[in-house]
Order: sequence, then structure tokens, then C-alpha cells
Amino acid sequence: MYIPASFREDRLEAMHALMRANPLAMLIVQGDDGLQAAPVPFMLYADEGEHGTLRAHVARANPLWRELDGAGECLVVFQGPDGYVTPSWYASKATTHKVVPTWNYATVQARGRAVAIDDVAWLRRQLDDLTRCHEAGRPQPWALDDAPADYLAAQMKALVGIEIPIARIEGKWKMSQNREMADRQGVVDGLRAADDPHRNAPLADAVEGRIERQGAGRLAFARPLAEESGKPV
Repeated sequence: MYIPASFREDRLEAMHALMRANPLAMLIVQGDDGLQAAPVPFMLYADEGEHGTLRAHVARANPLWRELDGAGECLVVFQGPDGYVTPSWYASKATTHKVVPTWNYATVQARGRAVAIDDVAWLRRQLDDLTRCHEAGRPQPWALDDAPADYLAAQMKALVGIEIPIARIEGKWKMSQNREMADRQGVVDGLRAADDPHRNAPLADAVEGRIERQGAGRLAFARPLAEESGKPV
């Protein structure tokens, strides 16, 4: 991925935070018939391996998983907040008029060799982790055991697990870092304006987070997860 120095994010914890906050990622595999891609909700196990390990599942009917063994390295793309930036928000527009629109975004690309796992016990653990994560905070969290055992077993037969130890990871936060501070603050204010058609609070938080990083260094995209032993963190 092309990453100018000012947009590069090297902090593993920041990249992991974006991945947790945006778990639906695009899994891209080079198969015998060319590139295949599928949106997949991943769970990140940050403490497994140098850069963490990704686990997920796909439908058995999806041909993508059959390509994994011979595919070599695959690519998983996580997309954070993004949005249009009008030059009308820049303070410098009033003085120089040398401004053009752009698009701000944050993204993480993780690479590694994926393994297809056809194992009921592994799949049950993955589904338990996924469910506990996304049901957390609900007044009455749903759990796998709430479903009839025979129904759940039939559903699991239609799934195949995927595990990817992350070998390489890159983060790119394009958040107006190439602009003067007054222009960057103008972007934040514009994205927060209630009457602006391009209002985008998550992106405003991300742009502001990059400004604050020059001071206190707040992490953006933080999302609480269960931190009990054995849970993904």
C-alpha cells in the first residue's frame, strides 16, 4: 500500500483498535481462477503471534475457503472512518484559493497465510468468542446455548473456519496531516457542523485524534472488549 510518511501509522495498538472497531473486513485471496474477495467479520487475538491472529468463518458453500491452502499469502483490508473533505472548510481558501477537494480515511491491511479449519470444536470456540464480543453490553446477551443443540449443530455444519496469523501489517491514516493546522481544524469543525451535508462525527474524531497525537497522543477507534482470560483482546 502506498503510504506517504505523514500518513503512516506504525503503532500496533492503534491498528488493532481500528480492526476491533471495524471487524467486517475484505478478505482477498489469489486463487486458481484469479482474485477472490469476500467481506468477513473477523475476531482479532492480539496476543497470539508477533502482530496478532485473525479468526473468522465463512459459508461452506463459499468457494473462497477451498483456495486457501494453495493461495500463499492473503490480504485482509479493514476500513475505518472515511469521507469527503470540501476545500470550503480550509482557512487558507480565503487567502490563497489554492485548494481542492480530497477524501480522508483510515485503513489497515493485514497479510498472512490463511488456513481453512474444518473442526467443530474450533468453530464452536470461534462462534462463542464472536457472539460474546458483539452481544456484550446488551441487557440480555444472546448466547449459542440459547439455540436448540440440534439446530446449532446443523448450522455449524454449513460453516468453515479461517485462521490467519498476521505476518505483516500496515496502517494508513489520511487525516489532513499535509495541511496547515488552521485548515485541519477547519476540517474538524466542518465535519461536526450540524447543517453540513457532509457531517461525519466519526471522521471528525479521527482527524482531531491525529491533531491531539502531536500533544497527548490519544488513540482513536478504541472499542471495549472482554478482557477475561481466553477472550480476544
